[in-house]
Amino acid sequence: MRFTTIFFDLDDTLYPSNTGLWLAIKERMNLYMRERMGFPEDQIAHIREKYFLQYGTTLRGLQAHHQIDVQDFLAFVHDLPLREYLTPNPNLRALIASLPTRNLIFTNADSAHADRVLTVLGLRDLFDIVVDVNAIAPYCKPMPESFQIAMQAAGESDPSKCVMIDDIHRTTSAASKAGLFSILYNDEFPAGSADAHLTDWGQLVPILESSHGK
Repeated sequence: MRFTTIFFDLDDTLYPSNTGLWLAIKERMNLYMRERMGFPEDQIAHIREKYFLQYGTTLRGLQAHHQIDVQDFLAFVHDLPLREYLTPNPNLRALIASLPTRNLIFTNADSAHADRVLTVLGLRDLFDIVVDVNAIAPYCKPMPESFQIAMQAAGESDPSKCVMIDDIHRTTSAASKAGLFSILYNDEFPAGSADAHLTDWGQLVPILESSHGK
C-alpha cells in the first residue's frame, strides 16, 4: 500500500447517515439561530444553505457576517444524547485497527463532539489526532488550506501518500484537487467527485491496495 495517512471524516461517515444524528444537529443549528441570534424562522433554512455553499459550513458564514460565540455555538448544536442515535460497529473497529496507516479524524465539528462520538462508537483509541474546526480556523473543509493544515498535523508533506474519506462530494473533490487520494462514502457517486467510491467498509482495503497513483 502506497499510503501512509488516512483522514476520516466523522459525522455520517463513521456511522450511517440514516441514524438521524446529523438531522438533529441541523435542527439544533436552526434553534440556535432563532433563539440565540434572533433570525426569523422562515429565513433560517435559506441562510444556512447559502452559508454552507459559500463558506463550507453554516458556522463560517455566521462568523463572516454576524457576531457569534463560536464555542457556545458548537457546544449548543452538539448537545445531544448520542447513545440514542449511535451504535458501535465491531467490523468497522476491526478494519480501522488493522490498517497499516496513520489514521486521523478530520472534521468540521469540534474535538469535544468528535471525542464523544468516537467514544460511543468504541473507536476513540484508534485515532491519535483529531483535526477539528478550531484547528483549521479560519478555514474549513473543503477549503484547500484546510487540507494543508491537516497534513501538517499528520506530519505528512506529500499529499499523494494521504487519503481523505468523506461523505460529502465537495470535500472529496477538493481533496483530490489538493493531491490527496479521495474516497467518497456515499450511495451516490457524481462524476468527478472523488478518486474512488465505497458504500461498504469492506471495500476500503481493496480500493487502497489497487491504487497505484493518479
